[in-house]
Amino acid sequence: MLWMLCGQPTVSWAEEAVGLTIDTGDTAWILVSSAFVLCMMLPGLALFYGGLVRSRNVLGTIMHTAIILCMVSLLWILCGYSLAFGPDVGGLIGGLDWIGLQNVGLTPSPDYAPTIPHQVFMMFQLMFAAITVALITGSVAERMKFTALLWFAVLWSLCIYSPLAHWVWGGGWLGQMGALDFAGGAVVHISSGIAALVCAVMLGPRRGFGTEPMPPHNLPMTVLGTGLLWFGWFGFNAGSALGANEVAAAAFVSTHTAAAAGGIGWMIAEWVHRGKPTVLGVASGIIAGLATITPGAGFLGPLSALLIGLFAGTICYVAVVWKVRLGYDDSLDVVGIHGVGGFTGILATGLFASIGAQGLFFGNASQFVTQILLAVVTLVFALVGTYLILKVIDITIGLRVSSQDEEIGLDLSQHSERAYS
Repeated sequence: MLWMLCGQPTVSWAEEAVGLTIDTGDTAWILVSSAFVLCMMLPGLALFYGGLVRSRNVLGTIMHTAIILCMVSLLWILCGYSLAFGPDVGGLIGGLDWIGLQNVGLTPSPDYAPTIPHQVFMMFQLMFAAITVALITGSVAERMKFTALLWFAVLWSLCIYSPLAHWVWGGGWLGQMGALDFAGGAVVHISSGIAALVCAVMLGPRRGFGTEPMPPHNLPMTVLGTGLLWFGWFGFNAGSALGANEVAAAAFVSTHTAAAAGGIGWMIAEWVHRGKPTVLGVASGIIAGLATITPGAGFLGPLSALLIGLFAGTICYVAVVWKVRLGYDDSLDVVGIHGVGGFTGILATGLFASIGAQGLFFGNASQFVTQILLAVVTLVFALVGTYLILKVIDITIGLRVSSQDEEIGLDLSQHSERAYS
């Protein structure tokens, strides 16, 4: 199959729409936005997660992000993009017409991006597919086998992410119902957050969880990662306008507003609860604000974004505190920040949407109902699908490293290298 694909041209001019004109400004913005989202992963997410783990696991944690970016990129080009955005099959999945990027050319796609080359749109969406899988790894840090992680990344990307992306963005049934998810509150954050919960429960807690301290080994590294994530999120959200236009401007403003409000909301909640604010708390609140505003970034005004960001910082802090009481070990708080933030953002979009769509507070109650459906369907699909994938991997090769390897640390036991001498 591969040699046949290699022999086929990836540009089929006859298949593309006639009469559409490439806008150089739009194209430049989406190219830059794609690079912004890449920066969110490497080095952004890698440094953010790497700083949060203990020193013996920092390289193994960074490795997760790096290899997932490589693997999902190739999967997306070979078949993932076709499954997510290819011609619709029954509202459930994309066909294989675009496998290996056949018929994905350099002229615009009338269905997705009428002013930019189709391949530019494909690359932008590739970054979303990669970072969604990478987010999940924060819940399994310090204890998952590297081989198990590789298989999980492949299966989850193809079996969970691609169908979800098609349902919402690729012409599938949720998009046809009018569900709003501007840049991935459900497709990216709810799905990765629920998958993280299933992973954390099925792998079990780290050795010593709840009985010995496990503080971040390098908070400056985490703060640097936070800054890079914030920077890249402008491409993530404003780039989802798919053009250099007023929608991109609205998304840019709401993204920054919610991030700032999220940091303040978390700081206040932590200050009241623990007596002192922390830099880790502010960094976590910023990410919570960013995750929560993502589904509504292009649909909301600045004041709505401010309220949503403040609430996100508070509710996500509460979710992280409750993690210990519920007894699951989500190593880097993917569930509390991305899962809770994404769910909150999807519902908030159904309440506050006022640009290009109307939510409940602007006279459209049915939109809020649709948003509830979107959130619940995403949660159930990701939960069941992730469980089945992990179960298969556990039965075949096992999910977790041995107790000895965990004690040594993943840097040495999985990769034979050290971050620090």
